[in-house]
Amino acid sequence: MPCLYLSTNVNLDGVNIDPIFTHATTAISTIIGKPEQFVMVLLKGSVPLMFGQNKEPAAYGELVAMGGINSKVKKELIHTIGTILEKNLSIPRTRFFLKVFDTTLLKRDKTHSKL
Repeated sequence: MPCLYLSTNVNLDGVNIDPIFTHATTAISTIIGKPEQFVMVLLKGSVPLMFGQNKEPAAYGELVAMGGINSKVKKELIHTIGTILEKNLSIPRTRFFLKVFDTTLLKRDKTHSKL
């Protein structure tokens, strides 16, 4: 089950965040190749966050998935999620950081370290 956790310093009170959930879920499902019903998206606003020595709109995200992640997928996820945030919350893509993590790689890494 892919899970996207987004934190932003943007105040979300009064903001229609439904499009963020909808577009992010569809994008993750399409890019990673997992059914939409298994995609989880969490969004937290008004988080104290400073990026580049200022507190202008910015966001940090983590995407965790079990398989389906490679460098091409990572780049596409970063670009697409950044675009969704820019369109819906006016966060410039240059002020967004996404950490992408594939849990199946961790299992393989542990297996290899035991050899």
